[in-house]
Amino acid sequence: MQLNETIARQIVERSMKIIPYSVNVMDEFGRIIGSGDPTRLRQRHEGSILAIAEQRVVAIDSATAQHLKGVKPGINFPIIYQDKVIGVIGISGEPDNVQQYGELVKMTAELIVEQAALMSQVEWHKRHREELVMQLIQGAPLDDGQIRVIAERLELDLTKPRIAAVVQVMSDDDHAPLSLANLQQLVHLLEFPERDNLVGILSVSTNEVVVLKPIELTKSGWSVENERKRVTKLLKRVRQLGKFKIRMALGDYFSGPDGLSKSYQTAKLTLDAIDDQDGEVFFYQNHRLPVLLSSLFEESWKVEQIKEPFDLLLQKDSKGALVKTLKAFFAQNCDACQTCQTLHIHRNTLRYRLERIEEITSLNINNLDDKLHLYLALKLFGH
Repeated sequence: MQLNETIARQIVERSMKIIPYSVNVMDEFGRIIGSGDPTRLRQRHEGSILAIAEQRVVAIDSATAQHLKGVKPGINFPIIYQDKVIGVIGISGEPDNVQQYGELVKMTAELIVEQAALMSQVEWHKRHREELVMQLIQGAPLDDGQIRVIAERLELDLTKPRIAAVVQVMSDDDHAPLSLANLQQLVHLLEFPERDNLVGILSVSTNEVVVLKPIELTKSGWSVENERKRVTKLLKRVRQLGKFKIRMALGDYFSGPDGLSKSYQTAKLTLDAIDDQDGEVFFYQNHRLPVLLSSLFEESWKVEQIKEPFDLLLQKDSKGALVKTLKAFFAQNCDACQTCQTLHIHRNTLRYRLERIEEITSLNINNLDDKLHLYLALKLFGH
């Protein structure tokens, strides 16, 4: 820990609120880096050099001060941090007059130093946790030596299975723009209570946060329902805060050294692929097909080709019965009996509607390629 001008200024301001004398703070080289008398800044203080070298209190009266450079009468106390002298705090005035304030001022200085060291450590941890998250989602392998060293210093267990989640923060009030403080509030909600989440602000411009969440693996994989319960609690806490709202997508689990990068990609693609109006929380497993096909949207003519059957249905299906029937048919895995029960219609009605769909789209619902085309058109565009 080193004294700097910011810490020295805090020590001077705090001390001079307590005592009626000017206070100086010197660094480990005996230079004045904080003072109640600005004209003395950056001067070399020989009394403090003696206090540092001999690690003792040095009192200087008027007679002695005349023989030392940059020194006025006063008393100088070494500032100790972790059993090491890191600087000196001096009180200007005749030693007999200022002696009584010495220990109080020294204690004030050392408390401020300890607080600054603690804050520095907290900032170090925060900065390196975010840096670690960014490296992992960008594909840095878990077994990379540098990653392992950082994780050990942060006391993080990267062997735990994790999935990535991407959270987008949105304003709860159209007239109140989002701020960095809102993102930081969300990060706090994700980190506390402590669940070993690794959290980083992904982008301030898009208001997105990434979370690497620990999961429990079983023979059948990981439990979406368990994560859904945790997410529900998070949504409740966000609503209670009442300052913003969120959309959240959770990726799949992938083993291997680059598993977190793949999980992040599935989460990000899911959030980007799903329409804003479809809800607040999305699991990649429930939207796998549209997410995997999302790259098709990069070329408009492909989109038009896939969407064409759905557009034709919309033109001819003014009451929406045909689209509703086709959705139910696919939802029931093309089981005619189950579809009729779901829609409360006669089998002949279902047959008529399916034939009408074939007539409008020129696609044969009993042909696998045509059926897949209809399914994709409905799945991708039939929100």
